[in-house]
Amino acid sequence: MFRMTPATPRYDRHAETARAAALQALALLGTAPEREFDALVALAAELLGCSTALLNLVDNDRLFVKARTTPGAMTFDRATAFCDRTVVDDCLTVIDDTLCDERFRHSPLVTDVGVRFYAGAPLRVADPDGVRRAVGTLCVVDTVPRTADPRALAALAHLATLAEALLEARRTALKAIHIATTGEELVTRLGQQDQIFRQAEQIAEIGSWRLSIVEGTLDWSDNVYRIHGLPVGHKPRLRDAMRFYPERSRALVQTSLDDAIRRGRAFSIETDFITADRRLRRVRAMAEPEIVDGRVVAMVGVFQDVTQRHALEQQLRRSADTDALTGIANRAAFDRELEAAMERARQDRTPLHLVLIDLDGFKAINDTLGHGAGDDVLRLTGSALSEPWLMGSVAARIGGDEFAVIVEHPALARDITGLRTQLEDALRIPIEVGGVTMSSAGSVGIAPFDDECHSLRDFARRADTILYTAKRARVGTRNIRRVA
Repeated sequence: MFRMTPATPRYDRHAETARAAALQALALLGTAPEREFDALVALAAELLGCSTALLNLVDNDRLFVKARTTPGAMTFDRATAFCDRTVVDDCLTVIDDTLCDERFRHSPLVTDVGVRFYAGAPLRVADPDGVRRAVGTLCVVDTVPRTADPRALAALAHLATLAEALLEARRTALKAIHIATTGEELVTRLGQQDQIFRQAEQIAEIGSWRLSIVEGTLDWSDNVYRIHGLPVGHKPRLRDAMRFYPERSRALVQTSLDDAIRRGRAFSIETDFITADRRLRRVRAMAEPEIVDGRVVAMVGVFQDVTQRHALEQQLRRSADTDALTGIANRAAFDRELEAAMERARQDRTPLHLVLIDLDGFKAINDTLGHGAGDDVLRLTGSALSEPWLMGSVAARIGGDEFAVIVEHPALARDITGLRTQLEDALRIPIEVGGVTMSSAGSVGIAPFDDECHSLRDFARRADTILYTAKRARVGTRNIRRVA
């Protein structure tokens, strides 16, 4: 477990000056919410099971909140903030119970706000000398004490790395846009530093571009050609550049560009991209208008390959939506999928059924053969609910030994009795340990969706009632755990 050292923070004047310069270069203090940072704090809150997660930037004497998952103050006194220690110590910091920590037990964040648990990871960017400095934190807090799972803390550290990549990309993009939109004097200076700039572009996987509105031609830096998988050469036309986007993304790119030109404002988009040698990539394009005599004559911006960052985001999102033991969806992901399926059924009047499953004999297997055997039963159940015959139905583990399946395929909906029978057969799972064999089975409740199901809870309650009836028919009147 990571612990905070009991020393009072001492600020190194030189380090603080360099740190402040690195923070100011981001131009983020007091800015509006941004989708990428909001997504990061939402993912942090979900992965660590806390309602509140924040991305904070620590200035000289104030802490500024860039993104948070719950309403609250957007600035704090640095001296009273837990994140000050995270920034000063420059390491992952955890306080299991703030009332047991002598430095913070009397902090207004504890006495007034009620924070009892804190975990924060530092966010580092390079200062003007290239030294990486902690300028903020990605943290989660809770109103009850807790002991964080090491795997959750590792996930928080990974998310912090992703946040750092976003901050670095922003810093690089701001510098590139500034360079691209400066006049002749800066162009002369760029000529003297061309080699350094080109190297920086390659390291950041970023390039600059300019679209002439009148001529309809594009000027690309060398690295934009590299991202496209093209040799550095003649100026491409806009229609040729658009062919590198998948058809489903092309309209988004064209609409965003047209809207920015018409309104004379900046735009930023992220989308899929296919290189000249047919490699699927993820790219981000940002641009600002070049205005002469009140008229937009060009769009000037940057183009960046963000494939690795996007892949990490997707991997973390999949991890957050997956039950670690069975490999199928968890409760949070299932709720989202069911809400979407209910909306599709309302709009398209297509069939939808909710299957709830309660394992019979699971407790006896756990008690007799051990928890390892019980885990095997859960894993095998997850596999059984992922078989091809279920035709893409979404399966999830929604509780300890409780599962659910969203059935939308018309072929399955036409024979609900047959579906129940097949599921019951698939859920008969024998387990053998030390010469002792036991079997697990499953009670199945299948509910149809109709206009009486106004909410997810209504739908789940209907399926639960049917499950309860099936369970009672199988095992009599013994108490069972309710799902809804």
